[in-house]
Amino acid sequence: MPQRSTDPIHASPADLEACTRLLCNGSRSFFLAGHVLPRRTRRAATALYAFCRQADDAIDLAQNEVAEREALACLCARLDAIYAGRPLPDPVDRALADVVARYAIPRALPDALLEGFVWDAQGRSYDTLHEVLDYAARVAGTVGAMMALLMGARSASALARACDLGMAMQLTNIARDVGEDARLRRLYLPREWMREAGIDCEQWLTEPRFSPALGTVVARLLREADQLYARAERGIADLPRACRPGIRAAAMLYAQIGRQIERNRLDSVAQRAVVPARTKAAVLLRALAPALRTDELAHAAPLPAARFLVEAVDPTGLTRLPQISPQPARSVDGRAAWVIDLFLRLEQREQLQRSRA
Repeated sequence: MPQRSTDPIHASPADLEACTRLLCNGSRSFFLAGHVLPRRTRRAATALYAFCRQADDAIDLAQNEVAEREALACLCARLDAIYAGRPLPDPVDRALADVVARYAIPRALPDALLEGFVWDAQGRSYDTLHEVLDYAARVAGTVGAMMALLMGARSASALARACDLGMAMQLTNIARDVGEDARLRRLYLPREWMREAGIDCEQWLTEPRFSPALGTVVARLLREADQLYARAERGIADLPRACRPGIRAAAMLYAQIGRQIERNRLDSVAQRAVVPARTKAAVLLRALAPALRTDELAHAAPLPAARFLVEAVDPTGLTRLPQISPQPARSVDGRAAWVIDLFLRLEQREQLQRSRA
């Protein structure tokens, strides 16, 4: 296999700027954690997330099954062109074409992501936790695996832990968005758990309200997420040193959403959990601590739902890995401090705008 160049193949600086603009209204937690990553990894991640955002929007905005099939066909055609090295004339496609070529990202990963988006659009129901995890593996485990590849982690254990983290984040999202999803007639909590708590799922969806019984289901899901965060933490030590603070920050910031749900007495129907800015700032500082040493959890087999993602990656599929240069702790500290300061200023501006509304 010929060596892959680390120089741009298709994308220009303007293309990368377009990807950044596309994400400017995206996840605040991704924004924060991303800016603690090394520049090379952050730029590749931006291209990846930009495509994910476009794909999610395209499927989500489809008004019927015909439009949904057309959107999926369009996205598959875009991926065909990207993987052929002939991306369509779109800044996101050009940027992603560079990323998949440089980091040998198997086509099975973005294909699984698109499958998860289609499940969303179809209003698929999930009876058991295993079925919820199948969904989480597609819409989030895929992203975790691709992010691991961007950081040069290709071993089965590293990819398994990356999938754990993506799936943990998705379970947190589900617990946080119970009310918002229900008002769209969507339910991602395991229906089996709902029935065990004495809740009729279809009746509840007609008039979603919080109850102590529902709280037990949300708490149960958060416990599952916490177990996955614990597994994922063990894989951080295997990442390049410069990447560890950013990935730990992402994990810790998302886990804090679960803690906020608990502070809200597990009611994510009447309110949406929002982690205070200063709590996020404190979490980012803690993310600079050394990674946990490897133990048996680091080498645990991937969850059954994510096994196909790990097996799709050829650990020897990259002949020359783009190097991530070691960075002094001071530079990481400085970058984290800058992100914290910026976030606090953004939060203050947002609060001012809300007070004027």
